[in-house]
Amino acid sequence: MLRIGLTGGIGSGKSTVAALLAERGARMVDADRIAREVVAPGTPGLAAVVAEFGEGVLTADGALDRPALAAVVFADPAARARLDAVVHPLVRARAAELVAAAPPDGVVVQDVPLLVETGQAGSYDLVLVVETDLETRVARLVERGLPAEDARARIASQASDEERRAVADVVLRNDGDRAALAEQVARFWTERVEPALR
Repeated sequence: MLRIGLTGGIGSGKSTVAALLAERGARMVDADRIAREVVAPGTPGLAAVVAEFGEGVLTADGALDRPALAAVVFADPAARARLDAVVHPLVRARAAELVAAAPPDGVVVQDVPLLVETGQAGSYDLVLVVETDLETRVARLVERGLPAEDARARIASQASDEERRAVADVVLRNDGDRAALAEQVARFWTERVEPALR
């Protein structure tokens, strides 16, 4: 099994790269999706988040109120560390289950936005980083409905491009269109993935 860690800052285009890799047959393990799963209503993860932050992080129907929680943790690094201490172990455990269930001769891509921040680079055979100009990232996030100030705050709370490059085996630039990105993914697959599977 070839394990690839895929990362990049918010708004960089990781989801597009993940889709392009999935089209080539890679099995995807999405940390963001798992992070939502482990704090779904009725889970021990949600109970732990509420125990840490109080009932104010719940919606009227008992689900996690993500904007309310984000308002708390993005403004306070200590609060964010407390949230990470609850959620990250749950995400890693579930990701490990999904990886263990993958075919032993296949390619597993773990989409991990906080790969650098959580010190996981050494867990993969290859680390693939998606990098995009800051203003392009802000514009994409604003287009998704995030105020520009919040977009910049979220970007600033993550690892820098330099920190990601330091652990990268391959960096894909995503400042152009999807076709240009797809070409880079194809080259990565031909030059790095296929030889590793032989």
